[in-house]
Amino acid sequence: MAPTRTRRLAPGGSIDAHRHDDHQIVYAGRGVLTVTTSAGSWVAPATRAIWVPAGTVHAHRAYGELDLHLVGLPVTENPLGLDTPTVLAVSPLLRELLIAYTRAEGDDRPERARLRAVLLDQLRASAQQPLHLPTPGAPLLRDLCDILRADPGDSRTLAELGRRVGASDRTLSRLFRSDLGMTFPQWRTQLRLHHALILLTERTPVTAVAHQCGWSSTSAFIEVFRRTFGHTPGSHRAE
Repeated sequence: MAPTRTRRLAPGGSIDAHRHDDHQIVYAGRGVLTVTTSAGSWVAPATRAIWVPAGTVHAHRAYGELDLHLVGLPVTENPLGLDTPTVLAVSPLLRELLIAYTRAEGDDRPERARLRAVLLDQLRASAQQPLHLPTPGAPLLRDLCDILRADPGDSRTLAELGRRVGASDRTLSRLFRSDLGMTFPQWRTQLRLHHALILLTERTPVTAVAHQCGWSSTSAFIEVFRRTFGHTPGSHRAE
């Protein structure tokens, strides 16, 4: 049974790989949360939640102090019809609903049932966010992606990285599309955004984050971050 409760995780804290027979909504009221499966990882700051379908083997990791709000839903109740982990936008109202609902575990009063109904209504209205960093299956891609995971600021082109792993850029481009369902620039941007969220949670200055994650300028980083998350990295760091 997927629990409905609030749990605190210290910076760097984790929950080992496990599965539930029910669906689960995972929301970090503060800090940054990652959920990892064999298919990849999903990242969520305090403006996002992660939908974890029933039966999905997954692990959690905390960056910064994490207030983890968990909502379990029966396998028969899937308001968004999602069968893979998905990052969802969290409105101010949905945030308060998630916090209130998970702090009142074991409460079976009618008021709680009404709270749950409103929470599900808000969940249905949540926009899905492309914050998934898929894990490659092809050995060539694994080698290339491992290089960039070790240094997200690596700015080498696909052709230059291809010479390192022994494949042409054309072959690698085809593998990114067929294996990961995205282009190389899209995957690298996702990697850099994931890394940027973690650095910001660690209070790294915005200019340093932009440099360490490989953006050509601080303004370019701010624009990509704002377009993805709806706010600037400076305001995220202040949360």
